[in-house]
Amino acid sequence: MAKVITIAQQKGGAGKTSLAAHLGAHWARKGKRVALLDLDPQQSLSAWFSMRQDLGHDTGHLTLRPSSGWRATTEVRRLGEEADVILIDCPPHAETSGRVAIRSADLVVVPCQLSPMDIWASRPTLEMVEKEGRPALLVLNRVPPRGKLADELRARMAKDELPLARASLGNRMGFAASLMDGLGVSEAEPRSKAAREIAALATEILRKSG
Repeated sequence: MAKVITIAQQKGGAGKTSLAAHLGAHWARKGKRVALLDLDPQQSLSAWFSMRQDLGHDTGHLTLRPSSGWRATTEVRRLGEEADVILIDCPPHAETSGRVAIRSADLVVVPCQLSPMDIWASRPTLEMVEKEGRPALLVLNRVPPRGKLADELRARMAKDELPLARASLGNRMGFAASLMDGLGVSEAEPRSKAAREIAALATEILRKSG
């Protein structure tokens, strides 16, 4: 059976869809059969995948299905025998469809930028995951170079016992640039720091998904 990873964040602009694309491309490059399930009405993940096809990039291990929240359970069941990993991109500000996708997950990944406002805004999503009885992993995204504020915020999150991932993603141009070419950073710049960060996070996610 496939591992089901739901990427959820009620706050917009956290990098949810970008994270889904980079993780999917990374696992596919490693030979895993990856199914992307796009529940976001903006269909940004679908647009990236279409660009990937139009540019002739390899999609052999990577498939995408646009869907809606209420159909997520059915889609996951259908894809379960065809894929090694199912990545669900949830819509922001959509509690009902978000709950359905969270309920289907082996692990819920919650991306968050390293700022007090973003950390506070992540709490409703983490609470929703807890109510559904699913494990969560809070992933810091677009992390600036280390400094006093970054260290203080990390210490506060540890004190608050938030489910913080060991791996984090820096504020690197390679992430955006590769998506513009219909690729993940692991494909476009496989030896870059950004690619190493995605690889570390991907390994941690699979380990924590059981």
